[in-house]
Amino acid sequence: MFKGSFTALITPFKNGNFDEASFRSLIDFQLVSGTHGLVPTGTTGESPTLSHEEHIKIVEICIEQANKKAPVIAGTGSNSTEEAVYLTKHAEKAGADAALVVTPYYNKPSQEGLLQHFTKIANSVEIPIVIYNIPGRSIVDMSNETMSKLFKINNIVGVKDATGDIPRVYFTKNDVGSEYNMLSGDDATTLAFMAYGGHGAISVTSNIAPKLCSEFHSLCMDKKFHEASTINDKLMPLHRALFLESSPGPVKYAASKLSLCSSEVRLPVTSISDSTKKIIDVAMRHAQLIN
Repeated sequence: MFKGSFTALITPFKNGNFDEASFRSLIDFQLVSGTHGLVPTGTTGESPTLSHEEHIKIVEICIEQANKKAPVIAGTGSNSTEEAVYLTKHAEKAGADAALVVTPYYNKPSQEGLLQHFTKIANSVEIPIVIYNIPGRSIVDMSNETMSKLFKINNIVGVKDATGDIPRVYFTKNDVGSEYNMLSGDDATTLAFMAYGGHGAISVTSNIAPKLCSEFHSLCMDKKFHEASTINDKLMPLHRALFLESSPGPVKYAASKLSLCSSEVRLPVTSISDSTKKIIDVAMRHAQLIN
């Protein structure tokens, strides 16, 4: 079971190309800060704009740089079932600890379509599969009934829930099963998610505040929610600020303030406005990440 703070890694770019040196340094920064796990090539990693060659290279580099010091859950989802199978097979061959597979976006499949999509992917590999349920981006919302059916497949182990619907944690735990691995995909509601019985989060904020995020999750896992709320108070303005514009524009700007990488993004995501930069600066100072 995956527990704690998993970073939804940004993909650094330089002059339009993947910046390998900054990516490796970012992973080192995560590991030394106590991050519990790494998630390359997800939405925050701008996976929709990566070529297959880039996607494969980034997953392989992440696994190599992590060097078994933290588990790697590789983003391998697609709105094409065959493409998702291909990327998931590669992640397994490369040595990933699990695959994060998003519900197909734009296609708007039925619950039966979701069932068949994930069944085919899971049956093509042996590594654990984490379902990524994010209706705000994919338009489809996987029901607990569908998750219960998929959980019967041995290597489908849990969900990254980015719905922001906190009571849903309770119902998922009860409908699907207490052994179902539940990871939050919404930084701002993670404290409540954990209090309701969640196991961790795949976090955007932890790109720039990995130590605070890992400490927060360690406290939550120890049921020390009062102490965890103190850290959450530090992070909450940042959680909000990093989603004022299309992600990962804001978090890449914040990363550039810490000299982790450039703020460069790929179209159709654009650089953020000056007004948003000012809000992020204030939030970073509140979290004591900058002076």
